[in-house]
Amino acid sequence: MPPTSKSKSPPSDLAALLPQRLSEALIRERTIPHFVDSYVVEHGRHSLQVHAVLYRDLLNLLQREALLTVTARALEIVTRGIPADDDRKAKPMTRKEASAFRQKFLAGLTRHQHWNVGDALDFQSDLKMYEDLINRAGAPRRPRKSFEPANHPFVDRCAFVLDSSFLERARVSASRTLSDLENLAAQLTREVSQSVVSH
Repeated sequence: MPPTSKSKSPPSDLAALLPQRLSEALIRERTIPHFVDSYVVEHGRHSLQVHAVLYRDLLNLLQREALLTVTARALEIVTRGIPADDDRKAKPMTRKEASAFRQKFLAGLTRHQHWNVGDALDFQSDLKMYEDLINRAGAPRRPRKSFEPANHPFVDRCAFVLDSSFLERARVSASRTLSDLENLAAQLTREVSQSVVSH
């Protein structure tokens, strides 16, 4: 019987640890403040930083979009199966396993963010919308050029919130940040998964 409990433990530990690590990394890496500050400097949009309260609100809104992005990416990676170090093919989760993992992951995220029930449900609703839009867009047929905006909800929502007057410029900047966020999510998901399995 012990082997069964051991095999169930890593996904459960990963579901508890990963949301915390993703949230902390977003703050530590300062991805969103860097995105906004770079945009302001690059395009001379200093008015975005003039009012401290509005600037802080803007960062908080975009930080939430970033959290939605890394959450969607991490859940996708885990449920599709994380490749092992020894080059074995990744084994995707069953629908039941994926659903259980998602539930534990979102519960862990809710605890870490100190959300109330309403906040948690709002986040889950937006996450579902993100995932539906990402799935509908599908994988790009060719690599994106640096001046092309990505077809992704993060890009559209952030561009609108950041600078609706110059939407296309904001979308291109948001696309660069999207790449950083997806890379961060992929790297952390692999790292946390390996640390959980090795313990």
